[in-house]
Amino acid sequence: MRAVVVDRPGSVRVGDVPDPTPGRREVVIKVGACGICGTDLHIADGHFPPTPYPIVPGHEFAGEIVELGPDVRGGWAIGDRVAVDPSLFCGYCDPCRSGRGNLCANWGATGDTVDGAFAEYVAVPSATCHRLPGELTYAQGALVEPVSCAVHGIRRIGVEAGERFLVMGAGTMGLIMQQLLQRAGALVTVADRNAGRLPRASALGAAAVVTDPGELDGETFDASVDCTGAAPAIEAAFDRLRRGGRLLVFGVAPEQERVSLSPYRFYNDEITVVGSMAVLHSYGAALDLVASGAIDTDALVTHSLPLERFTEALDLMRGGTGLKIQVVPGGE
Repeated sequence: MRAVVVDRPGSVRVGDVPDPTPGRREVVIKVGACGICGTDLHIADGHFPPTPYPIVPGHEFAGEIVELGPDVRGGWAIGDRVAVDPSLFCGYCDPCRSGRGNLCANWGATGDTVDGAFAEYVAVPSATCHRLPGELTYAQGALVEPVSCAVHGIRRIGVEAGERFLVMGAGTMGLIMQQLLQRAGALVTVADRNAGRLPRASALGAAAVVTDPGELDGETFDASVDCTGAAPAIEAAFDRLRRGGRLLVFGVAPEQERVSLSPYRFYNDEITVVGSMAVLHSYGAALDLVASGAIDTDALVTHSLPLERFTEALDLMRGGTGLKIQVVPGGE
């Protein structure tokens, strides 16, 4: 089959690899669509420590079951349409036993630590599959994973109706976060240096949009969410919190990145800072939200490219062109 292969950091190609075969409780999926996210850029550049090389990346995906392992349970059948939670938790370490599998000591994920879905076919544990409602396309199914990350993040930060939130970043994750916060009753201001992204945030109901939080004339917020992973954005999000405020560090920063925050404000203003790591018991809820129309998926997917144009898709992602870029192994 054809697949994207990152042989080593900085070396990405599309080539022929062996077809996957299912393990005892695995299924093989013909990939319908797979989205590119910031983690894929980190993997391509060698900045995501859990990743071994070579690897076939791709963890935001949906498709059709074409082969079943001998001991697959759950009533799955060839031809079933599925979206897949990429999470691979060991189940026996302390975090897993305490219900925090996303902090698994042996953490793994399809496309991050084992071969993923920037390929014609991928093998996954059947337990990670979720049935895709008939009205959803594979493109919409591939958006469930990023929505599930946002669902977990919102559970971490918490939101009450009427609260004022500042969201840093109007990329795919920022716009998903904006929509979920608004659905919970928050008033959301969105900031992004790329002014071309802000009209979409406005169309989705943002209370205000700015290219720089410095434009906000001293306005403060109950909570801030950083969806960029950039140190200056995290610092700006922190600085705009009112006393008793909360900050969610949601974007993925390079491991060596550092920020400068006032410890006095932590003490004097009782600022709470929390992180959010990937997916935790949130994939099913995210699928329900996408299926209900709670997320405007049409506003998010801006490019759909065939597998052979993967390096072009990466360049678009790096350049900040469009929003969610998806790879469709079967063609345009």
